[in-house]
Amino acid sequence: MSAEPPAETAAPPPLGRRTVLRGAAGAGAAGAAGLGLAACGKTSSDLPTKPVDLGASSDVPVGGAKLYRDDKVVVAQPQQGTFKAFSAVCTHQGCVVDSVDGTTISCPCHGSQFNALTGAVLQGPATRALPAVTVKETGGRLTAG
Repeated sequence: MSAEPPAETAAPPPLGRRTVLRGAAGAGAAGAAGLGLAACGKTSSDLPTKPVDLGASSDVPVGGAKLYRDDKVVVAQPQQGTFKAFSAVCTHQGCVVDSVDGTTISCPCHGSQFNALTGAVLQGPATRALPAVTVKETGGRLTAG
């Protein structure tokens, strides 16, 4: 029996500059997308666990709402002297909402919008309403939680 010499394997063709740059760009975009998604999950969805003084009830407009971003609460006053409060943490990915325009609460992360008087979803991607938070008005001051 004669031993045949091993077959030579062909070396892969050299990578072109365009191929290398495309791969690097794709990896960078994937990394950036991952960082963006990770940022969405960084916020806490905790509701107030103890009473939080929000300040003067007169700061909340009748027929509108006010965002207390640091306390993660939105307080609405649908009618004079009637207050309702909701979590300011978006039910989609846990970002804290960033604005109230009239009766529309907006989330900066993915564009979800909520009704400030009811907490209901007006625009997705969120599919669940904002959870209600207990709010009391005493002596012209609001307390949440």
